[in-house]
Amino acid sequence: MAISNIRYGEGVTKEIGMDLQNLGARRVCLMTDKNLSKLPPVNAVLNSLAKYGINFQMYDNVRVEPTDQSFLDAIQFAKKGEFDAYVAVGGGSVMDTCKAANLYAASPSSEFLDYVNAPIGKGKPVTVPLKPLIAVPTTSGTGSETTGVAIFDFKELKVKTGIASRAIKPTLGIIDPLHTLSMPERIVANSGFDVLCHALESYTALPYNERSPCPSNPINRPAYQGSNPVSDVWALHALRIVAKYLKRAIRNPEDREARANMHLASAFAGIGFGNAGVHLCHGMSYPISGLVKTYKPKDYNVDHSLVPHGLSVVLTSPAVFAFTAQIHPERHLEAAEILGADIRTARIKDAGLILADTLRKFLFDLNVDDGLAAIGYSKADIPALVKGTLPQERVTKLSPRPQTEEDLSALFEASMKLY
Repeated sequence: MAISNIRYGEGVTKEIGMDLQNLGARRVCLMTDKNLSKLPPVNAVLNSLAKYGINFQMYDNVRVEPTDQSFLDAIQFAKKGEFDAYVAVGGGSVMDTCKAANLYAASPSSEFLDYVNAPIGKGKPVTVPLKPLIAVPTTSGTGSETTGVAIFDFKELKVKTGIASRAIKPTLGIIDPLHTLSMPERIVANSGFDVLCHALESYTALPYNERSPCPSNPINRPAYQGSNPVSDVWALHALRIVAKYLKRAIRNPEDREARANMHLASAFAGIGFGNAGVHLCHGMSYPISGLVKTYKPKDYNVDHSLVPHGLSVVLTSPAVFAFTAQIHPERHLEAAEILGADIRTARIKDAGLILADTLRKFLFDLNVDDGLAAIGYSKADIPALVKGTLPQERVTKLSPRPQTEEDLSALFEASMKLY
């Protein structure tokens, strides 16, 4: 069970300067993106760095939904700066970029593909020591402050992939609910859908003791190990918070209780999936993001087309859980009940359909785009979407039910329209 240290509370960001002092940091790299660099969360960090006399350089060129090139630009900055500590202030894009920069700056002779997940990269274990990294999440979604995973779009193959190693997880995650108050409505929604799917997928993943073969050495055991008794606790708790607070957090930016709870749920789900893993919603989401054509989401101030990660994940969720529920239907039914379904007269064999319907209703209530067709895809794109899912073995192999290419085609087709 690997997680970062976590500190939670309103205003705890003001302690970050002291943390860096305690670490003996002399040259700090502060990473964020262009939008956040002008907002209160970054300001709070800057104030604390100034107060404690911390010498730092700021990199605000992080791309929302990073690419291999945007990772390489940040890595270049980190290598040049010879930093002895890192601070990431932002959503998953910023935290993941910072993890990659820390890794490759610590391993300067490595090729970029050395640490990228197989089969796209070589998936080598990380054996070099990294510098301390403090993550300050500003969204309530990725849970990246707790995990050893960094995701990016590999442009050449038009597919998302990533780096997964316990070695790259942050030293400390600072979870300050004040930072969620600057999130626009659709970012709250889409990052919340990521929490929802992290919880659902890790709870329904292939159990840890059914995953095989057993690694020949513990250093080769993946971060994503399958559902397990420890992750289950975190996943279920996160799911309960999502059920209670996500709609409130989206609908009312002033609802501090709801936004604070979603911020915690993101970390809780991160602890769960960071050790259990995710499966088909995430595996299929990577080509949905990677093959984007012209879609530009509301509330995202970006100059490129993008499908927000949480949206790309949740659009396939009704189809996916209808498919996986043949295995461990009782877990699917339990999840449906937490999300508001009345299961008193439910038959166990209908678990998948019940969870799928519950999710559809949830998404409909929150004005989510009506399936993949609404974000620019058609049946003609299905072969390319399937092809982009096949290399995602790190997560697709954790599906409780194995899937063929035909199964994946059918899942994409079923996700074209939701309502």
